[in-house]
Amino acid sequence: MELRLTVPPALDGERVDRGVALLAGLSRSQATRLVEDGFVRLGGRVTTTRGRRLRRGELLEAGFPAGHGPGTGAQASPSPEEGAQLGAGCIVFADQDVIVVDKPAGLVVHPGAGNREGTLVHHLLSLFPDIASAGPGADRPGIVHRLDKGTSGLLVVARTEAAREDLAAQLAARSVERRYLAVTYGWLEADEGVVEAPVGRSHPWRAKMAVVEGGRPARTRYRALSRADRLLPASLVTCQLETGRTHQVRVHLAAIGHPLLADERYANSGLLRTSQELLPELKRPWLHAAQLGFVHPTTRQPVAFSSPLPADLAQSLEQLGLELPAGHATYAPGSPALPPQANAGRASSGPASSGPASSGPASSGPASSGPASSGPASSGPVSSPSATSSPRTRRTSSASV
Repeated sequence: MELRLTVPPALDGERVDRGVALLAGLSRSQATRLVEDGFVRLGGRVTTTRGRRLRRGELLEAGFPAGHGPGTGAQASPSPEEGAQLGAGCIVFADQDVIVVDKPAGLVVHPGAGNREGTLVHHLLSLFPDIASAGPGADRPGIVHRLDKGTSGLLVVARTEAAREDLAAQLAARSVERRYLAVTYGWLEADEGVVEAPVGRSHPWRAKMAVVEGGRPARTRYRALSRADRLLPASLVTCQLETGRTHQVRVHLAAIGHPLLADERYANSGLLRTSQELLPELKRPWLHAAQLGFVHPTTRQPVAFSSPLPADLAQSLEQLGLELPAGHATYAPGSPALPPQANAGRASSGPASSGPASSGPASSGPASSGPASSGPASSGPVSSPSATSSPRTRRTSSASV
């Protein structure tokens, strides 16, 4: 396999290893190895400097010898017959370039260790066989970004290689709008703010992510929409991803002492026992990818999509006494609104809002000075922006953003 393309404007000034990783669907370590081993050329010349900056319009070429290519170690090529059809309504929008999917919880996006069959990719191949040629690898054709198995909501899949490269460049430029609804343990002290802290593999447990020194830069903007104390202290929050790290929302909210409700990986055992006893029907972390917006790779028009809450999340929201503002109100402060709803294929819960639905979150009681047992025991205190001795978690109000 070989990658050969002109560097798009969105990747101008980006490091070559990150550019190769984004465009070829590789991990950063795989892309770095390619560069250092001499398999990447820029402007016709081999470069072995992974920090070399890309220039707009420059020719980028990469070869993939055995052991380096996308999907290394994973299943070769999923067969459409290995996956059943997606449920009615899961395909929100589709044209010749992109597919927007409303993924149900419990569905893995693409094949990997322990998940060789029945993934979203298998389902999509049954409906859109042409995505097999969209790249970046045989095991994840057309995949541009992912959602965790337990997370429901919207993601976009490319049907052509050109569309995938364009969407990957938009993600690299942080221009794709991704907004989540989440319910956390405890009452958030601030109505709105930003968590900025590097995310990487947890050293004791590699399957878990954490705020770590030397992790990849990550930034999450959040806003509390509602607070309640009916069954347990809880907050309904909207989160905007400004980067896209593995488990980013889950890690960042846990780092400020408010892990997601029912999150077995990032909430402590005491909190989990309490929520499992009070909400036995909730079997997954309370997280939903509610809104998605991007520039269409062919028409160059901004498009936006929204997803209503699944039944399990809506039920638990009512049980907790939390209120969801009209129109989902998923817009974080200080950020541009999504363009008008472009989904002609399915009725939406409402058009994209032009801003926050209200000046402040609804609350069932006085503001709390801090969450009661609202964070994992290992999360520790959150440092101030001036701290330098540990990985920095920065929380700011909208006034300072």
